[in-house]
Amino acid sequence: MEAQSIQSEDLRYWLALSLATNLSAHRFHELIRQFGSPKTLLESDTHTRHSLKVSETVKGYLLEPDWKRVDEHLAWKEKDPNHHIVPFNDPLYPQQLRQISDPPPTLFISGQPEALHEPQIALVGSRNPSPMGRETAYAFAQALSEAGLTITSGMALGIDAASHKGALSAKGRTIAVFGTGIDVIYPSSHHKLAAEIAQHGALVSEFPLHTPPVAAYFPQRNRTVSGLSLGTLVVEAAARSGSLITARLATEQGREVFAIPGSIHSPTAHGCHSLLRNGAKLVESVTDILEEIAQFEPLFTSKSTKRSYNNSQNQLDEENRKLLECVGFEATAVDTVVNRIGLSVEHVTSSLMILELKGLIYSTPGGYCRTTALS
Repeated sequence: MEAQSIQSEDLRYWLALSLATNLSAHRFHELIRQFGSPKTLLESDTHTRHSLKVSETVKGYLLEPDWKRVDEHLAWKEKDPNHHIVPFNDPLYPQQLRQISDPPPTLFISGQPEALHEPQIALVGSRNPSPMGRETAYAFAQALSEAGLTITSGMALGIDAASHKGALSAKGRTIAVFGTGIDVIYPSSHHKLAAEIAQHGALVSEFPLHTPPVAAYFPQRNRTVSGLSLGTLVVEAAARSGSLITARLATEQGREVFAIPGSIHSPTAHGCHSLLRNGAKLVESVTDILEEIAQFEPLFTSKSTKRSYNNSQNQLDEENRKLLECVGFEATAVDTVVNRIGLSVEHVTSSLMILELKGLIYSTPGGYCRTTALS
């Protein structure tokens, strides 16, 4: 983005108000509307601040802001050129998120803030998915990235992690929204993944530095995941799942909700089936998503969604072209493809799913059939 960020003095006051404990995003914005700016509020007389209709905890903070903590966050920003603090009144704040009813007052970003302005699809699901669910998330994220969309998720175990990795495999951008402080990697096993995401996209949090993982914060994180995105795809979810919270928030925000059906016998499919019964769009291929968000096509510049799935064979790398050659126009079993190409079953299965998403093959009871000849 070419726009300049707000002045450092304004940022310091904005941060001071953002760090008020137990001050909700909704009440934060009400106070801004009432006073015009954090500086006006925090420099108002003691009587004015004392008479505010806020909790005693917030009131006590507004009377004595923690300027030392403010300076700690500003020092974090200055420590690394890839560290950014973007308040709501900054031109760098993503327009898509600005439109929801309770946008985060401040975003702490590690990576590329411009990624937040790109057309995004949220991929969410179970932390304990089936192997097929994990592969499906990876394949959809990869294919959607190749179509020009940025993949947004919460970097949790399971579907979230597979979605980020799928986007990275396509050399696409991906965004991880934290339910912790931006300096707290959760789960801790995702340090390497977080570093890769920051390099090829962005890590984002609305929570102050050092904020630990607290259950109550993750629904807040989820509304940012859906709020940044044009739509949310739920890959696998149990009947009671945080992913369903994200889907509900997406609906409330006026965003699209997509769900992939599963076996009626699978507990991880019950949440998706519930969404489908309540109006989510059933998704069997990437095209189902691209067709639904076609109304947003002006947002896609050089990354037009039209470029990907009509002549997808022209975009295959050498390995996938060889794999496609191993699939006949008659039903070809997965074991047959494995024997022909000499790769592992897991690798072949994942690659076949990607070819299916591109519309180059389709599944049959006997395996897979090719839909088109290689050009």
